[in-house]
Amino acid sequence: MRQIDRLPFVFALVLYLLAWLLGFPIRAQSAPLEDVECTLILDAASGETLYRQGVCDQRFSPASTFKVPLALIGYDAGILSDEHTPAWDYKPEFNAVKRDQKTVDPTIWEKDSVLWFSREITRRLGSERFAGYVSKFDYGNTDVSGTPGKNDGLTRSWVNSSLKISPVEQVDFLRWLLARKLPVSGKAYAMTEAILPTFQAGGWTVQGKTGTTSLRNDADNRSLGWFVGWAQKDARKIVFARLVVDTKRSDTPKGPKTRAMFLKELPNLIKQE
Repeated sequence: MRQIDRLPFVFALVLYLLAWLLGFPIRAQSAPLEDVECTLILDAASGETLYRQGVCDQRFSPASTFKVPLALIGYDAGILSDEHTPAWDYKPEFNAVKRDQKTVDPTIWEKDSVLWFSREITRRLGSERFAGYVSKFDYGNTDVSGTPGKNDGLTRSWVNSSLKISPVEQVDFLRWLLARKLPVSGKAYAMTEAILPTFQAGGWTVQGKTGTTSLRNDADNRSLGWFVGWAQKDARKIVFARLVVDTKRSDTPKGPKTRAMFLKELPNLIKQE
């Protein structure tokens, strides 16, 4: 019986050796990565889970949702002043997409998700202060080292690089923000809330930030979309994170598409009291 059990292994080994001798390429085949979706909603004050569906504890790049903590950092460090100050002019060396080749202030930065403006904030901070803030915020895995060997932690760590965060960690961070339990000034809280885009959804006033990126590497060609933030209706206040990671391609960036779906569904996700 033990001889029979070894036959499949011996057969596979013979095929492998034949392929090697004949010069056929031999590559390890990995299973396709699965789609990931999460919708997570908590009561902002108590932390009670009001709705949870999908995989919510897996970490991914925060992409442009990182503009929420970065706004807090920018205002606390004195790099940003108010909703419209500073207004920085575009420079060719920023190498931005055509849409972002314009003068940008903090409000436009958040609304249009302008990457070069984020990089100007972090450049003025410097690596040590930047890493210090992210660590004090306990934001995701707190890793702003960037891509190994590329020295890009200060300019790209939050975009499909070293910094990663889960939906669970996103909503925890947002609760700390709203409760003002992060180590920043009162002005930093007030101004961050002032510049975050606002939307309406069935009686809910929603403030939130999208994030979009492509997880393109040798093993992963999925695209990612985030929408995270908070919402209020009458006396109820919630924090939320919606994440979609899949291989579907569309003309609409994944972040705004994820936001549109969440805003459409939100009124039916929270049980009415």
